[in-house]
Amino acid sequence: MKILVLHGPNLNLLGSREPEVYGALTLGEINSAISTLAHELGVEVMTFQSNSEGELIDRIHSAAVTCDGILINPAAYTHTSVAIRDALAAVALPTVEVHLSNIHRREEFRTRSFVAPVAIGQISGFGLDSYLLGLRAIFNHIKKGL
Repeated sequence: MKILVLHGPNLNLLGSREPEVYGALTLGEINSAISTLAHELGVEVMTFQSNSEGELIDRIHSAAVTCDGILINPAAYTHTSVAIRDALAAVALPTVEVHLSNIHRREEFRTRSFVAPVAIGQISGFGLDSYLLGLRAIFNHIKKGL
């Protein structure tokens, strides 16, 4: 089983960017924790971060023939990108949306997700655990063939 893990814009700044909202972990530390859990589950993960909507869409398209599912933190694109939503719908891979912060306890504009309607689920507000819970969820979903 192979899962594409996508990190959206500004997540490359984790560790220094608004630690009171996003925590102190760096993106490298998050990817390391994801890789450790993936190894325990016997899953191959490919991680990718971009500040570019087009690059994220290109990776989603490529996943259609190389991956079994997508774990995505679209970051700010959650609330703005119909294009990412459409790419996820087009490839029709099981997708779990994750967020470090609880998007529903923040500014009103952050409560709207264009990704959620095409995802099998959304996990937010648990920091690193959002990613780890998301990886377990998509693994179990694919394994059960739901």
